[in-house]
Amino acid sequence: MAEYDLTQKLIPQLDRQLAIPLLEHLEGSGLFPDAQVTKAEYDLVKGTNLVDYIEGLYEKAKSQGASVEPKDFQKLRDEATVRYKSLQQAAQPIMKVIEDPDAVAKLKGNVDKEKNLELLKVEYNISLEQINALYHFGQFQYSLGAYADAANFLYHFLIFSPSVELNTSAHWGKLASNILTGEWEAALADIKDLRDLIDNPHSQAQAKPLTQLQARTWLLHWSLFVFFNLGEGQGCQSLLELFLSPAYLNTIQTSCPHLLRYVVAAAIISRRAPKPAGSRSNRDHVKDLTRIVQMEEYQYSDPVTAFLKDLFADFDFEKAQQRLAVAESVVRADFFLSNFVDEFVENARWLVSEIFCRIHQRIDISDLSKTLNLSNEEGEKWIVNLIRDSRMGVDAKIDLKSNMLHITRPHTTPTATLIETTRGLAFRSQAIQYAMQNTSEQRSGERGERGGRGGRGGRGGRTGGGDRQSRPAPAAAAAPAAESAPEGAVAA
Repeated sequence: MAEYDLTQKLIPQLDRQLAIPLLEHLEGSGLFPDAQVTKAEYDLVKGTNLVDYIEGLYEKAKSQGASVEPKDFQKLRDEATVRYKSLQQAAQPIMKVIEDPDAVAKLKGNVDKEKNLELLKVEYNISLEQINALYHFGQFQYSLGAYADAANFLYHFLIFSPSVELNTSAHWGKLASNILTGEWEAALADIKDLRDLIDNPHSQAQAKPLTQLQARTWLLHWSLFVFFNLGEGQGCQSLLELFLSPAYLNTIQTSCPHLLRYVVAAAIISRRAPKPAGSRSNRDHVKDLTRIVQMEEYQYSDPVTAFLKDLFADFDFEKAQQRLAVAESVVRADFFLSNFVDEFVENARWLVSEIFCRIHQRIDISDLSKTLNLSNEEGEKWIVNLIRDSRMGVDAKIDLKSNMLHITRPHTTPTATLIETTRGLAFRSQAIQYAMQNTSEQRSGERGERGGRGGRGGRGGRTGGGDRQSRPAPAAAAAPAAESAPEGAVAA
């Protein structure tokens, strides 16, 4: 399974401290030697201020025989303490304002940040540098592992600060803090805020295509923590909505095709989850994903994405059966998907069953059970539940003597076909008529505007929006008179 592990692809797009849980997940997994994983953890966090955690990893790596760079941990503690006190002192004036509920309510109620700055300066003698000190103090709290305090300070900083660059950084820090404290609803709100900032940049630097591409890549990776902790319903649906939107799907295809694993897994896991109003059906998602997986196969493929291709593109049930067994192991070993193994396998089997029943009229129950990696007894129970599922859209009966499943599809009458084909025809016709009327009115208005304006050189234009035949004289005939007239006459 080591060849299918995505940790090394995910970590470069994550903050250091967000990457720690991924490496901890690899400990004891057997995918990589424990000493190698511990050394990777140490190298990852040695640039942070988590001194006690770093020291513990150092001792653990040494005991496992790994070669790690020694550190003076007491010196690191002393430096961190001095830095903490310095930043705390710089942020103390603005922190006193934060602790005053009346002041915070007054500032939050003011949408205009310039007015907030003026209010802070006049009533509380707070300067812009002191507001920025709150950002730096929150950032340092995050580096110490005090994520709840960091999220609180950055939240209040965003209320006061007019700086576009610092505000963007604070949004990322707040999202990371809420992820590491498990505040999933707050983190989901942060994702929406960051998406709005990325898609509607507030500065020229943020509007550069390469900058937007990198920011979207980060957001896609960071959002995995949130979506897969919100549950198979809300989380997977939110993931599909973000990842399959045009700009972010283009980002996946351009810079991180390995994320297709999570999009495919989310579509399979949420197959039977309730769909929010106005959202696309799971069948539409699967259809789009099958096409995308085929297109990007040259860049990335794993058992999860290949299962979708085998089933919906090639209709190769034998290969899909073999692929599902491997995909189950891949999902079980994946940090984000490991809690959804049962849901993934169950819904994948439902997909196989549905496709199998759509293209067959008589099915040997033993063969179908084998395709689903089930025993004959388990397969019979599975098929009974499958028949009860109203979404199959077919009538099915089990012949116990021959151990066969008979599929009967409702016959579609010509009248029903005609009704389905012409459904919505009246609405589309009205829409076309309305569009044509609007176009005609716009063109008439444009002709009227041109007729009401004076031409160059003192020549009059069309009057009253009349047609070409109602004009007194052609423009060419009026030109000599205009050129020979006195300057004042022409101006008149």
